[in-house]
Amino acid sequence: MAKKGIIILGSSRSNGNTHKIASFIQENTRYDLVDLKSLNIGHYDYDYNNQSDDFMPLMKNIVDNYDIIVFATPVYWYTMSGIMKIFFDRISDCLRIEKEIGRKLRGMDMAMISCSSNSQEYDGFNLPFIRSANYLGMNYLGDIHTFIEDDIIPEILESDIIAFIDKNLNSNK
Repeated sequence: MAKKGIIILGSSRSNGNTHKIASFIQENTRYDLVDLKSLNIGHYDYDYNNQSDDFMPLMKNIVDNYDIIVFATPVYWYTMSGIMKIFFDRISDCLRIEKEIGRKLRGMDMAMISCSSNSQEYDGFNLPFIRSANYLGMNYLGDIHTFIEDDIIPEILESDIIAFIDKNLNSNK
C-alpha cells in the first residue's frame, strides 16, 4: 500500500518559484499541499503563548493522516525560509507540551526540496533537515535542489525531480 504524503510549502510567496516546484511534485505524487503562509503560526516561545494558532491542529493532522512529510523551501540567505524555520522551531511544542504528537513523528518519513534562481547548491543546506529528522526519530529520505529558469522548470530538472520522486517518495510502497 502506498504511503500518504504531505508537502509543506514554506515560502514568502504563495505562488512563487518554490510553489511551482511543489505543485509539480504534487502532480506527480498526489500528495496534499499546505502553504504555511496561508496559516497563522506564531513564533516559538517558552511560555507557549501561541497555542491558539494553526500550528498544533496542522501537526495533529499531519501525524494522524500522513506517512511522509516533504518540506519545500526557497533558499534565503543560504538557509531555509523564515516561515519554515518558525515551523521547525514550533516542533518544540510537540516535544514539551503536546508530547503525544511528538511521539507520532517517530518512524515517519521526511524529505526536503530547496529552490532558488539557479542550480548552485550550498553545502550544509540540508543539515537542519537531516539532524531534525534524526533527533525526532524520523527517516530522512533525501533532498533535491531545484530552480526555475525563464519562469519554468527546466526540462532536465523535471527529469531529475521525477527520478527523485521515484527513488525517494514512491519507493516506499
